[in-house]
Amino acid sequence: MPEQLIDGFGRVHRDLRISVTDRCNFRCQYCMPEEGMQWRDRADLLTFEEIERVAGVLVDRFGVDGIRLTGGEPLVRARLPLLVEKLAALGVDLSMTTNGVSLPLVAEELQKAGLKRVNISLDSLHRERFLELTRRDDLDRVLEGVDAALAAGFDPVKINVVVMKGINDDEVLDFAEWGREKGVVVRFIEFMPLDADRIWNNSLVLTQAEILDTLQSAYDLEPIARTSAPATRWRYTDGKGEIGVVATVSESFCDTCDRVRITADGQFRSCLFATDETDLRAVLRGGGDDDTVAEAVRAGVAAKWAGHQINQVHFIRPRRSMSEIGG
Repeated sequence: MPEQLIDGFGRVHRDLRISVTDRCNFRCQYCMPEEGMQWRDRADLLTFEEIERVAGVLVDRFGVDGIRLTGGEPLVRARLPLLVEKLAALGVDLSMTTNGVSLPLVAEELQKAGLKRVNISLDSLHRERFLELTRRDDLDRVLEGVDAALAAGFDPVKINVVVMKGINDDEVLDFAEWGREKGVVVRFIEFMPLDADRIWNNSLVLTQAEILDTLQSAYDLEPIARTSAPATRWRYTDGKGEIGVVATVSESFCDTCDRVRITADGQFRSCLFATDETDLRAVLRGGGDDDTVAEAVRAGVAAKWAGHQINQVHFIRPRRSMSEIGG
């Protein structure tokens, strides 16, 4: 029987997010600065074999049963279906978050390799606004990626929409109706203080309550029982799917969080907003055995704090931006 990976507040952790690269083919405003970023050398990133080994330890020793591949943009990592095949063999619920632009090229191959679900990041359905937000004129390619994910049989296909006041908050109902017609699950995400340009402030956050008010002005919704997943969910009473909100800022769900993260360069993080990390890459490349890896992970989770404390005077912003941590 696996040991429970438990922190000092009694939270059991069974969901692993793995960033496979810090690189991206977009330069989104809230992910990286306009001038771009200094990418890490390939040698600094965990190899597929190292990722497989760490994931295997967490699955076998601690009962981790869900793995999400993130970036940067995971699809810029060469031969990604090979890693998917390795991780799928662990018997976990394997998913990926992507900007979708390359999905038409690899969606079917990823599905055959064992990937079960995809989350596609899309923050505007308007071409000019999409270009402004991502600094790439690739809206059509992302929409083709959504179609490719559906055609490949991924179920569900989720769309992650970071909503910002005065920027794209006028598209809440547009996204809801598009999701209903397309047969995808739209999840609105509150703007979090992880943008590389550090423009975040609370006045830019469209809260869960405000998003829900907008949705309920057009649709009848009923709540779906909350799980350890980050989204609060509602279903449309007419049966045409569901909608979700990830309210990290206004409705913190830290008390039910079961996620841990590994960055592309092998740093173990017990929280998206953690200010410290455990260097698993050094353990792996220093000859540490699986017991040593497990102990490093155990110690990292044991030291996890109660919550991120955004909007509190003692909140400390992580030094890494979202593109460096992984979603």
